Amino acid sequence: MGRLMKQYFDEIQGSLGGELGIKNTLAIPRLTKVVVSMGLGKALQEKKRLETASKDLAMITGQKAVICKAKKSVSNFKLREGYDIGAKVTLRGRRMYEFVDRLINSAVPRTRDFRGLSPTSFDGQGNYSMGLAEQTIFPEIDIDKVEHFQGMNITFVTTARNDSDARTLLTMLGMPFRKTAEAEQN
Repeated sequence: MGRLMKQYFDEIQGSLGGELGIKNTLAIPRLTKVVVSMGLGKALQEKKRLETASKDLAMITGQKAVICKAKKSVSNFKLREGYDIGAKVTLRGRRMYEFVDRLINSAVPRTRDFRGLSPTSFDGQGNYSMGLAEQTIFPEIDIDKVEHFQGMNITFVTTARNDSDARTLLTMLGMPFRKTAEAEQN
């Protein structure tokens, strides 16, 4: 069992239930999955980009990436239905907690001019999404061997019913949210 997973079940789950006023342990918000994806629009011209991006995703997450295909044809982008345009990995369980632990403690603090993550990137259903400008902030990636710098999206899917419960959960897990002007006044 990973460090963050053990910490969630031993400490965070109980204190989160107390803070939110939930007595049933199954009703306490928890992280169900993390989806890491890369959109590769330039893969239409350069086929090698898709291979390198999926290898980078596999190194970062420890799981093989799935190639995503275009669902619709868009003539302005010279895109046809069925073209390979992205890669994604869905993490659950032990691998998910290990990835979140590495993301929070080693990758995100390495971001240039980091002042915290946006506290407003919730979707209204208790899920949080964030974007990273490049994959080189992860220690698993060797910067000297990177051919193309590629951004990625990371979505945290929780069982929380609203954004405030999800924000509380992610804060207790160690997510470094930026202080808003509203929170500083209180």
